[in-house]
Amino acid sequence: MVESLELGSLFLERSRYYLATEYRTKLRCAVEVLPADTIWWRPNESSNSVGNLLLHLIGNVRQWIISGVGGTPDSRNRAAEFAAHEGSSAAELFTELERVLVEADRVLSRVTHEALLERRIIQGRDVTVFEAVLGVVQHFSQHLGQVIWIAKLHAPGAIHFVEDAGGLARPLWLTMVRPPQA
Repeated sequence: MVESLELGSLFLERSRYYLATEYRTKLRCAVEVLPADTIWWRPNESSNSVGNLLLHLIGNVRQWIISGVGGTPDSRNRAAEFAAHEGSSAAELFTELERVLVEADRVLSRVTHEALLERRIIQGRDVTVFEAVLGVVQHFSQHLGQVIWIAKLHAPGAIHFVEDAGGLARPLWLTMVRPPQA
């Protein structure tokens, strides 16, 4: 029993860390280096812009964590996240994402290790709270990678998250952490 308590607590702590600190910091750095006219740029019609990806992350975290795990009403329009070809600035979208991440962190701070096995219906799927949280963390990571790739394409050399330190990857992004503006 002690091991499951420790494992559940560690899982929640690391999930909160990734969403509220590491992923948020790397995403902010990538978005900040983008030229303003590239936020809604798409390489082709079947791909998403950074603006679409930010809208999608806002919707995903809100639906799965704040609503699905936290129990608030869900009003997501997922299709609209991908349909947009223009809209808010990068700074406005990131500010909204920060608000959502702060609220998601509040929700996750109240989840107990016992609650990880509770079932929820989210986006029509019957999942445990554990599955919902893990899904959001891995989903966020996937889209973070896409945004970083787009930022490196449009602003070559502008972001560096690690440096080689004698064969070890020393994280540079830790010096870039700032408190959320939400």
